[in-house]
Amino acid sequence: MAENWITIGELAKRSGVAASALRFYESEDLITSTRTTGKQRQFSREVLRRIAFIRVAQTVGLSLEEIKAALSTLPQQRTPTKQDWERLSSAWRPHLQQRIDALTALRDQLTSCIGCGCLSLRKCALYNPDDSAKRRGAGPRYLLGDHAADVMTENG
Repeated sequence: MAENWITIGELAKRSGVAASALRFYESEDLITSTRTTGKQRQFSREVLRRIAFIRVAQTVGLSLEEIKAALSTLPQQRTPTKQDWERLSSAWRPHLQQRIDALTALRDQLTSCIGCGCLSLRKCALYNPDDSAKRRGAGPRYLLGDHAADVMTENG
């Protein structure tokens, strides 16, 4: 096999991604391979950068659909260049800021009432009396961005 081509086993080893995940990425058109005469997959070494891009995007919380949409803006499934990375990553900043804000709220509110409706903490009686937050929707309302003060005003 030529030096610029690597097997799926080598790709898995070098990228830190299981071969089964690589086959899935390929089935989702995130990466491509060619086949040897013996029908074995071989990948261009440049696919390592594409996989790194996918892993970073997943780490920041993007879905595979979002990653696929971003990669589809690159012509002929080429590897993202530095300029591509700057363009694509700047588009993710609002998404990242939302995650940062959500994690900060989780950190800051984890030991207090989060408006989930369990009413198991003493503070729940103060911040979510009679499970008032449920009128705002399902889930931990205060972690999702609602404020106890607003719920209390509506209750008032």
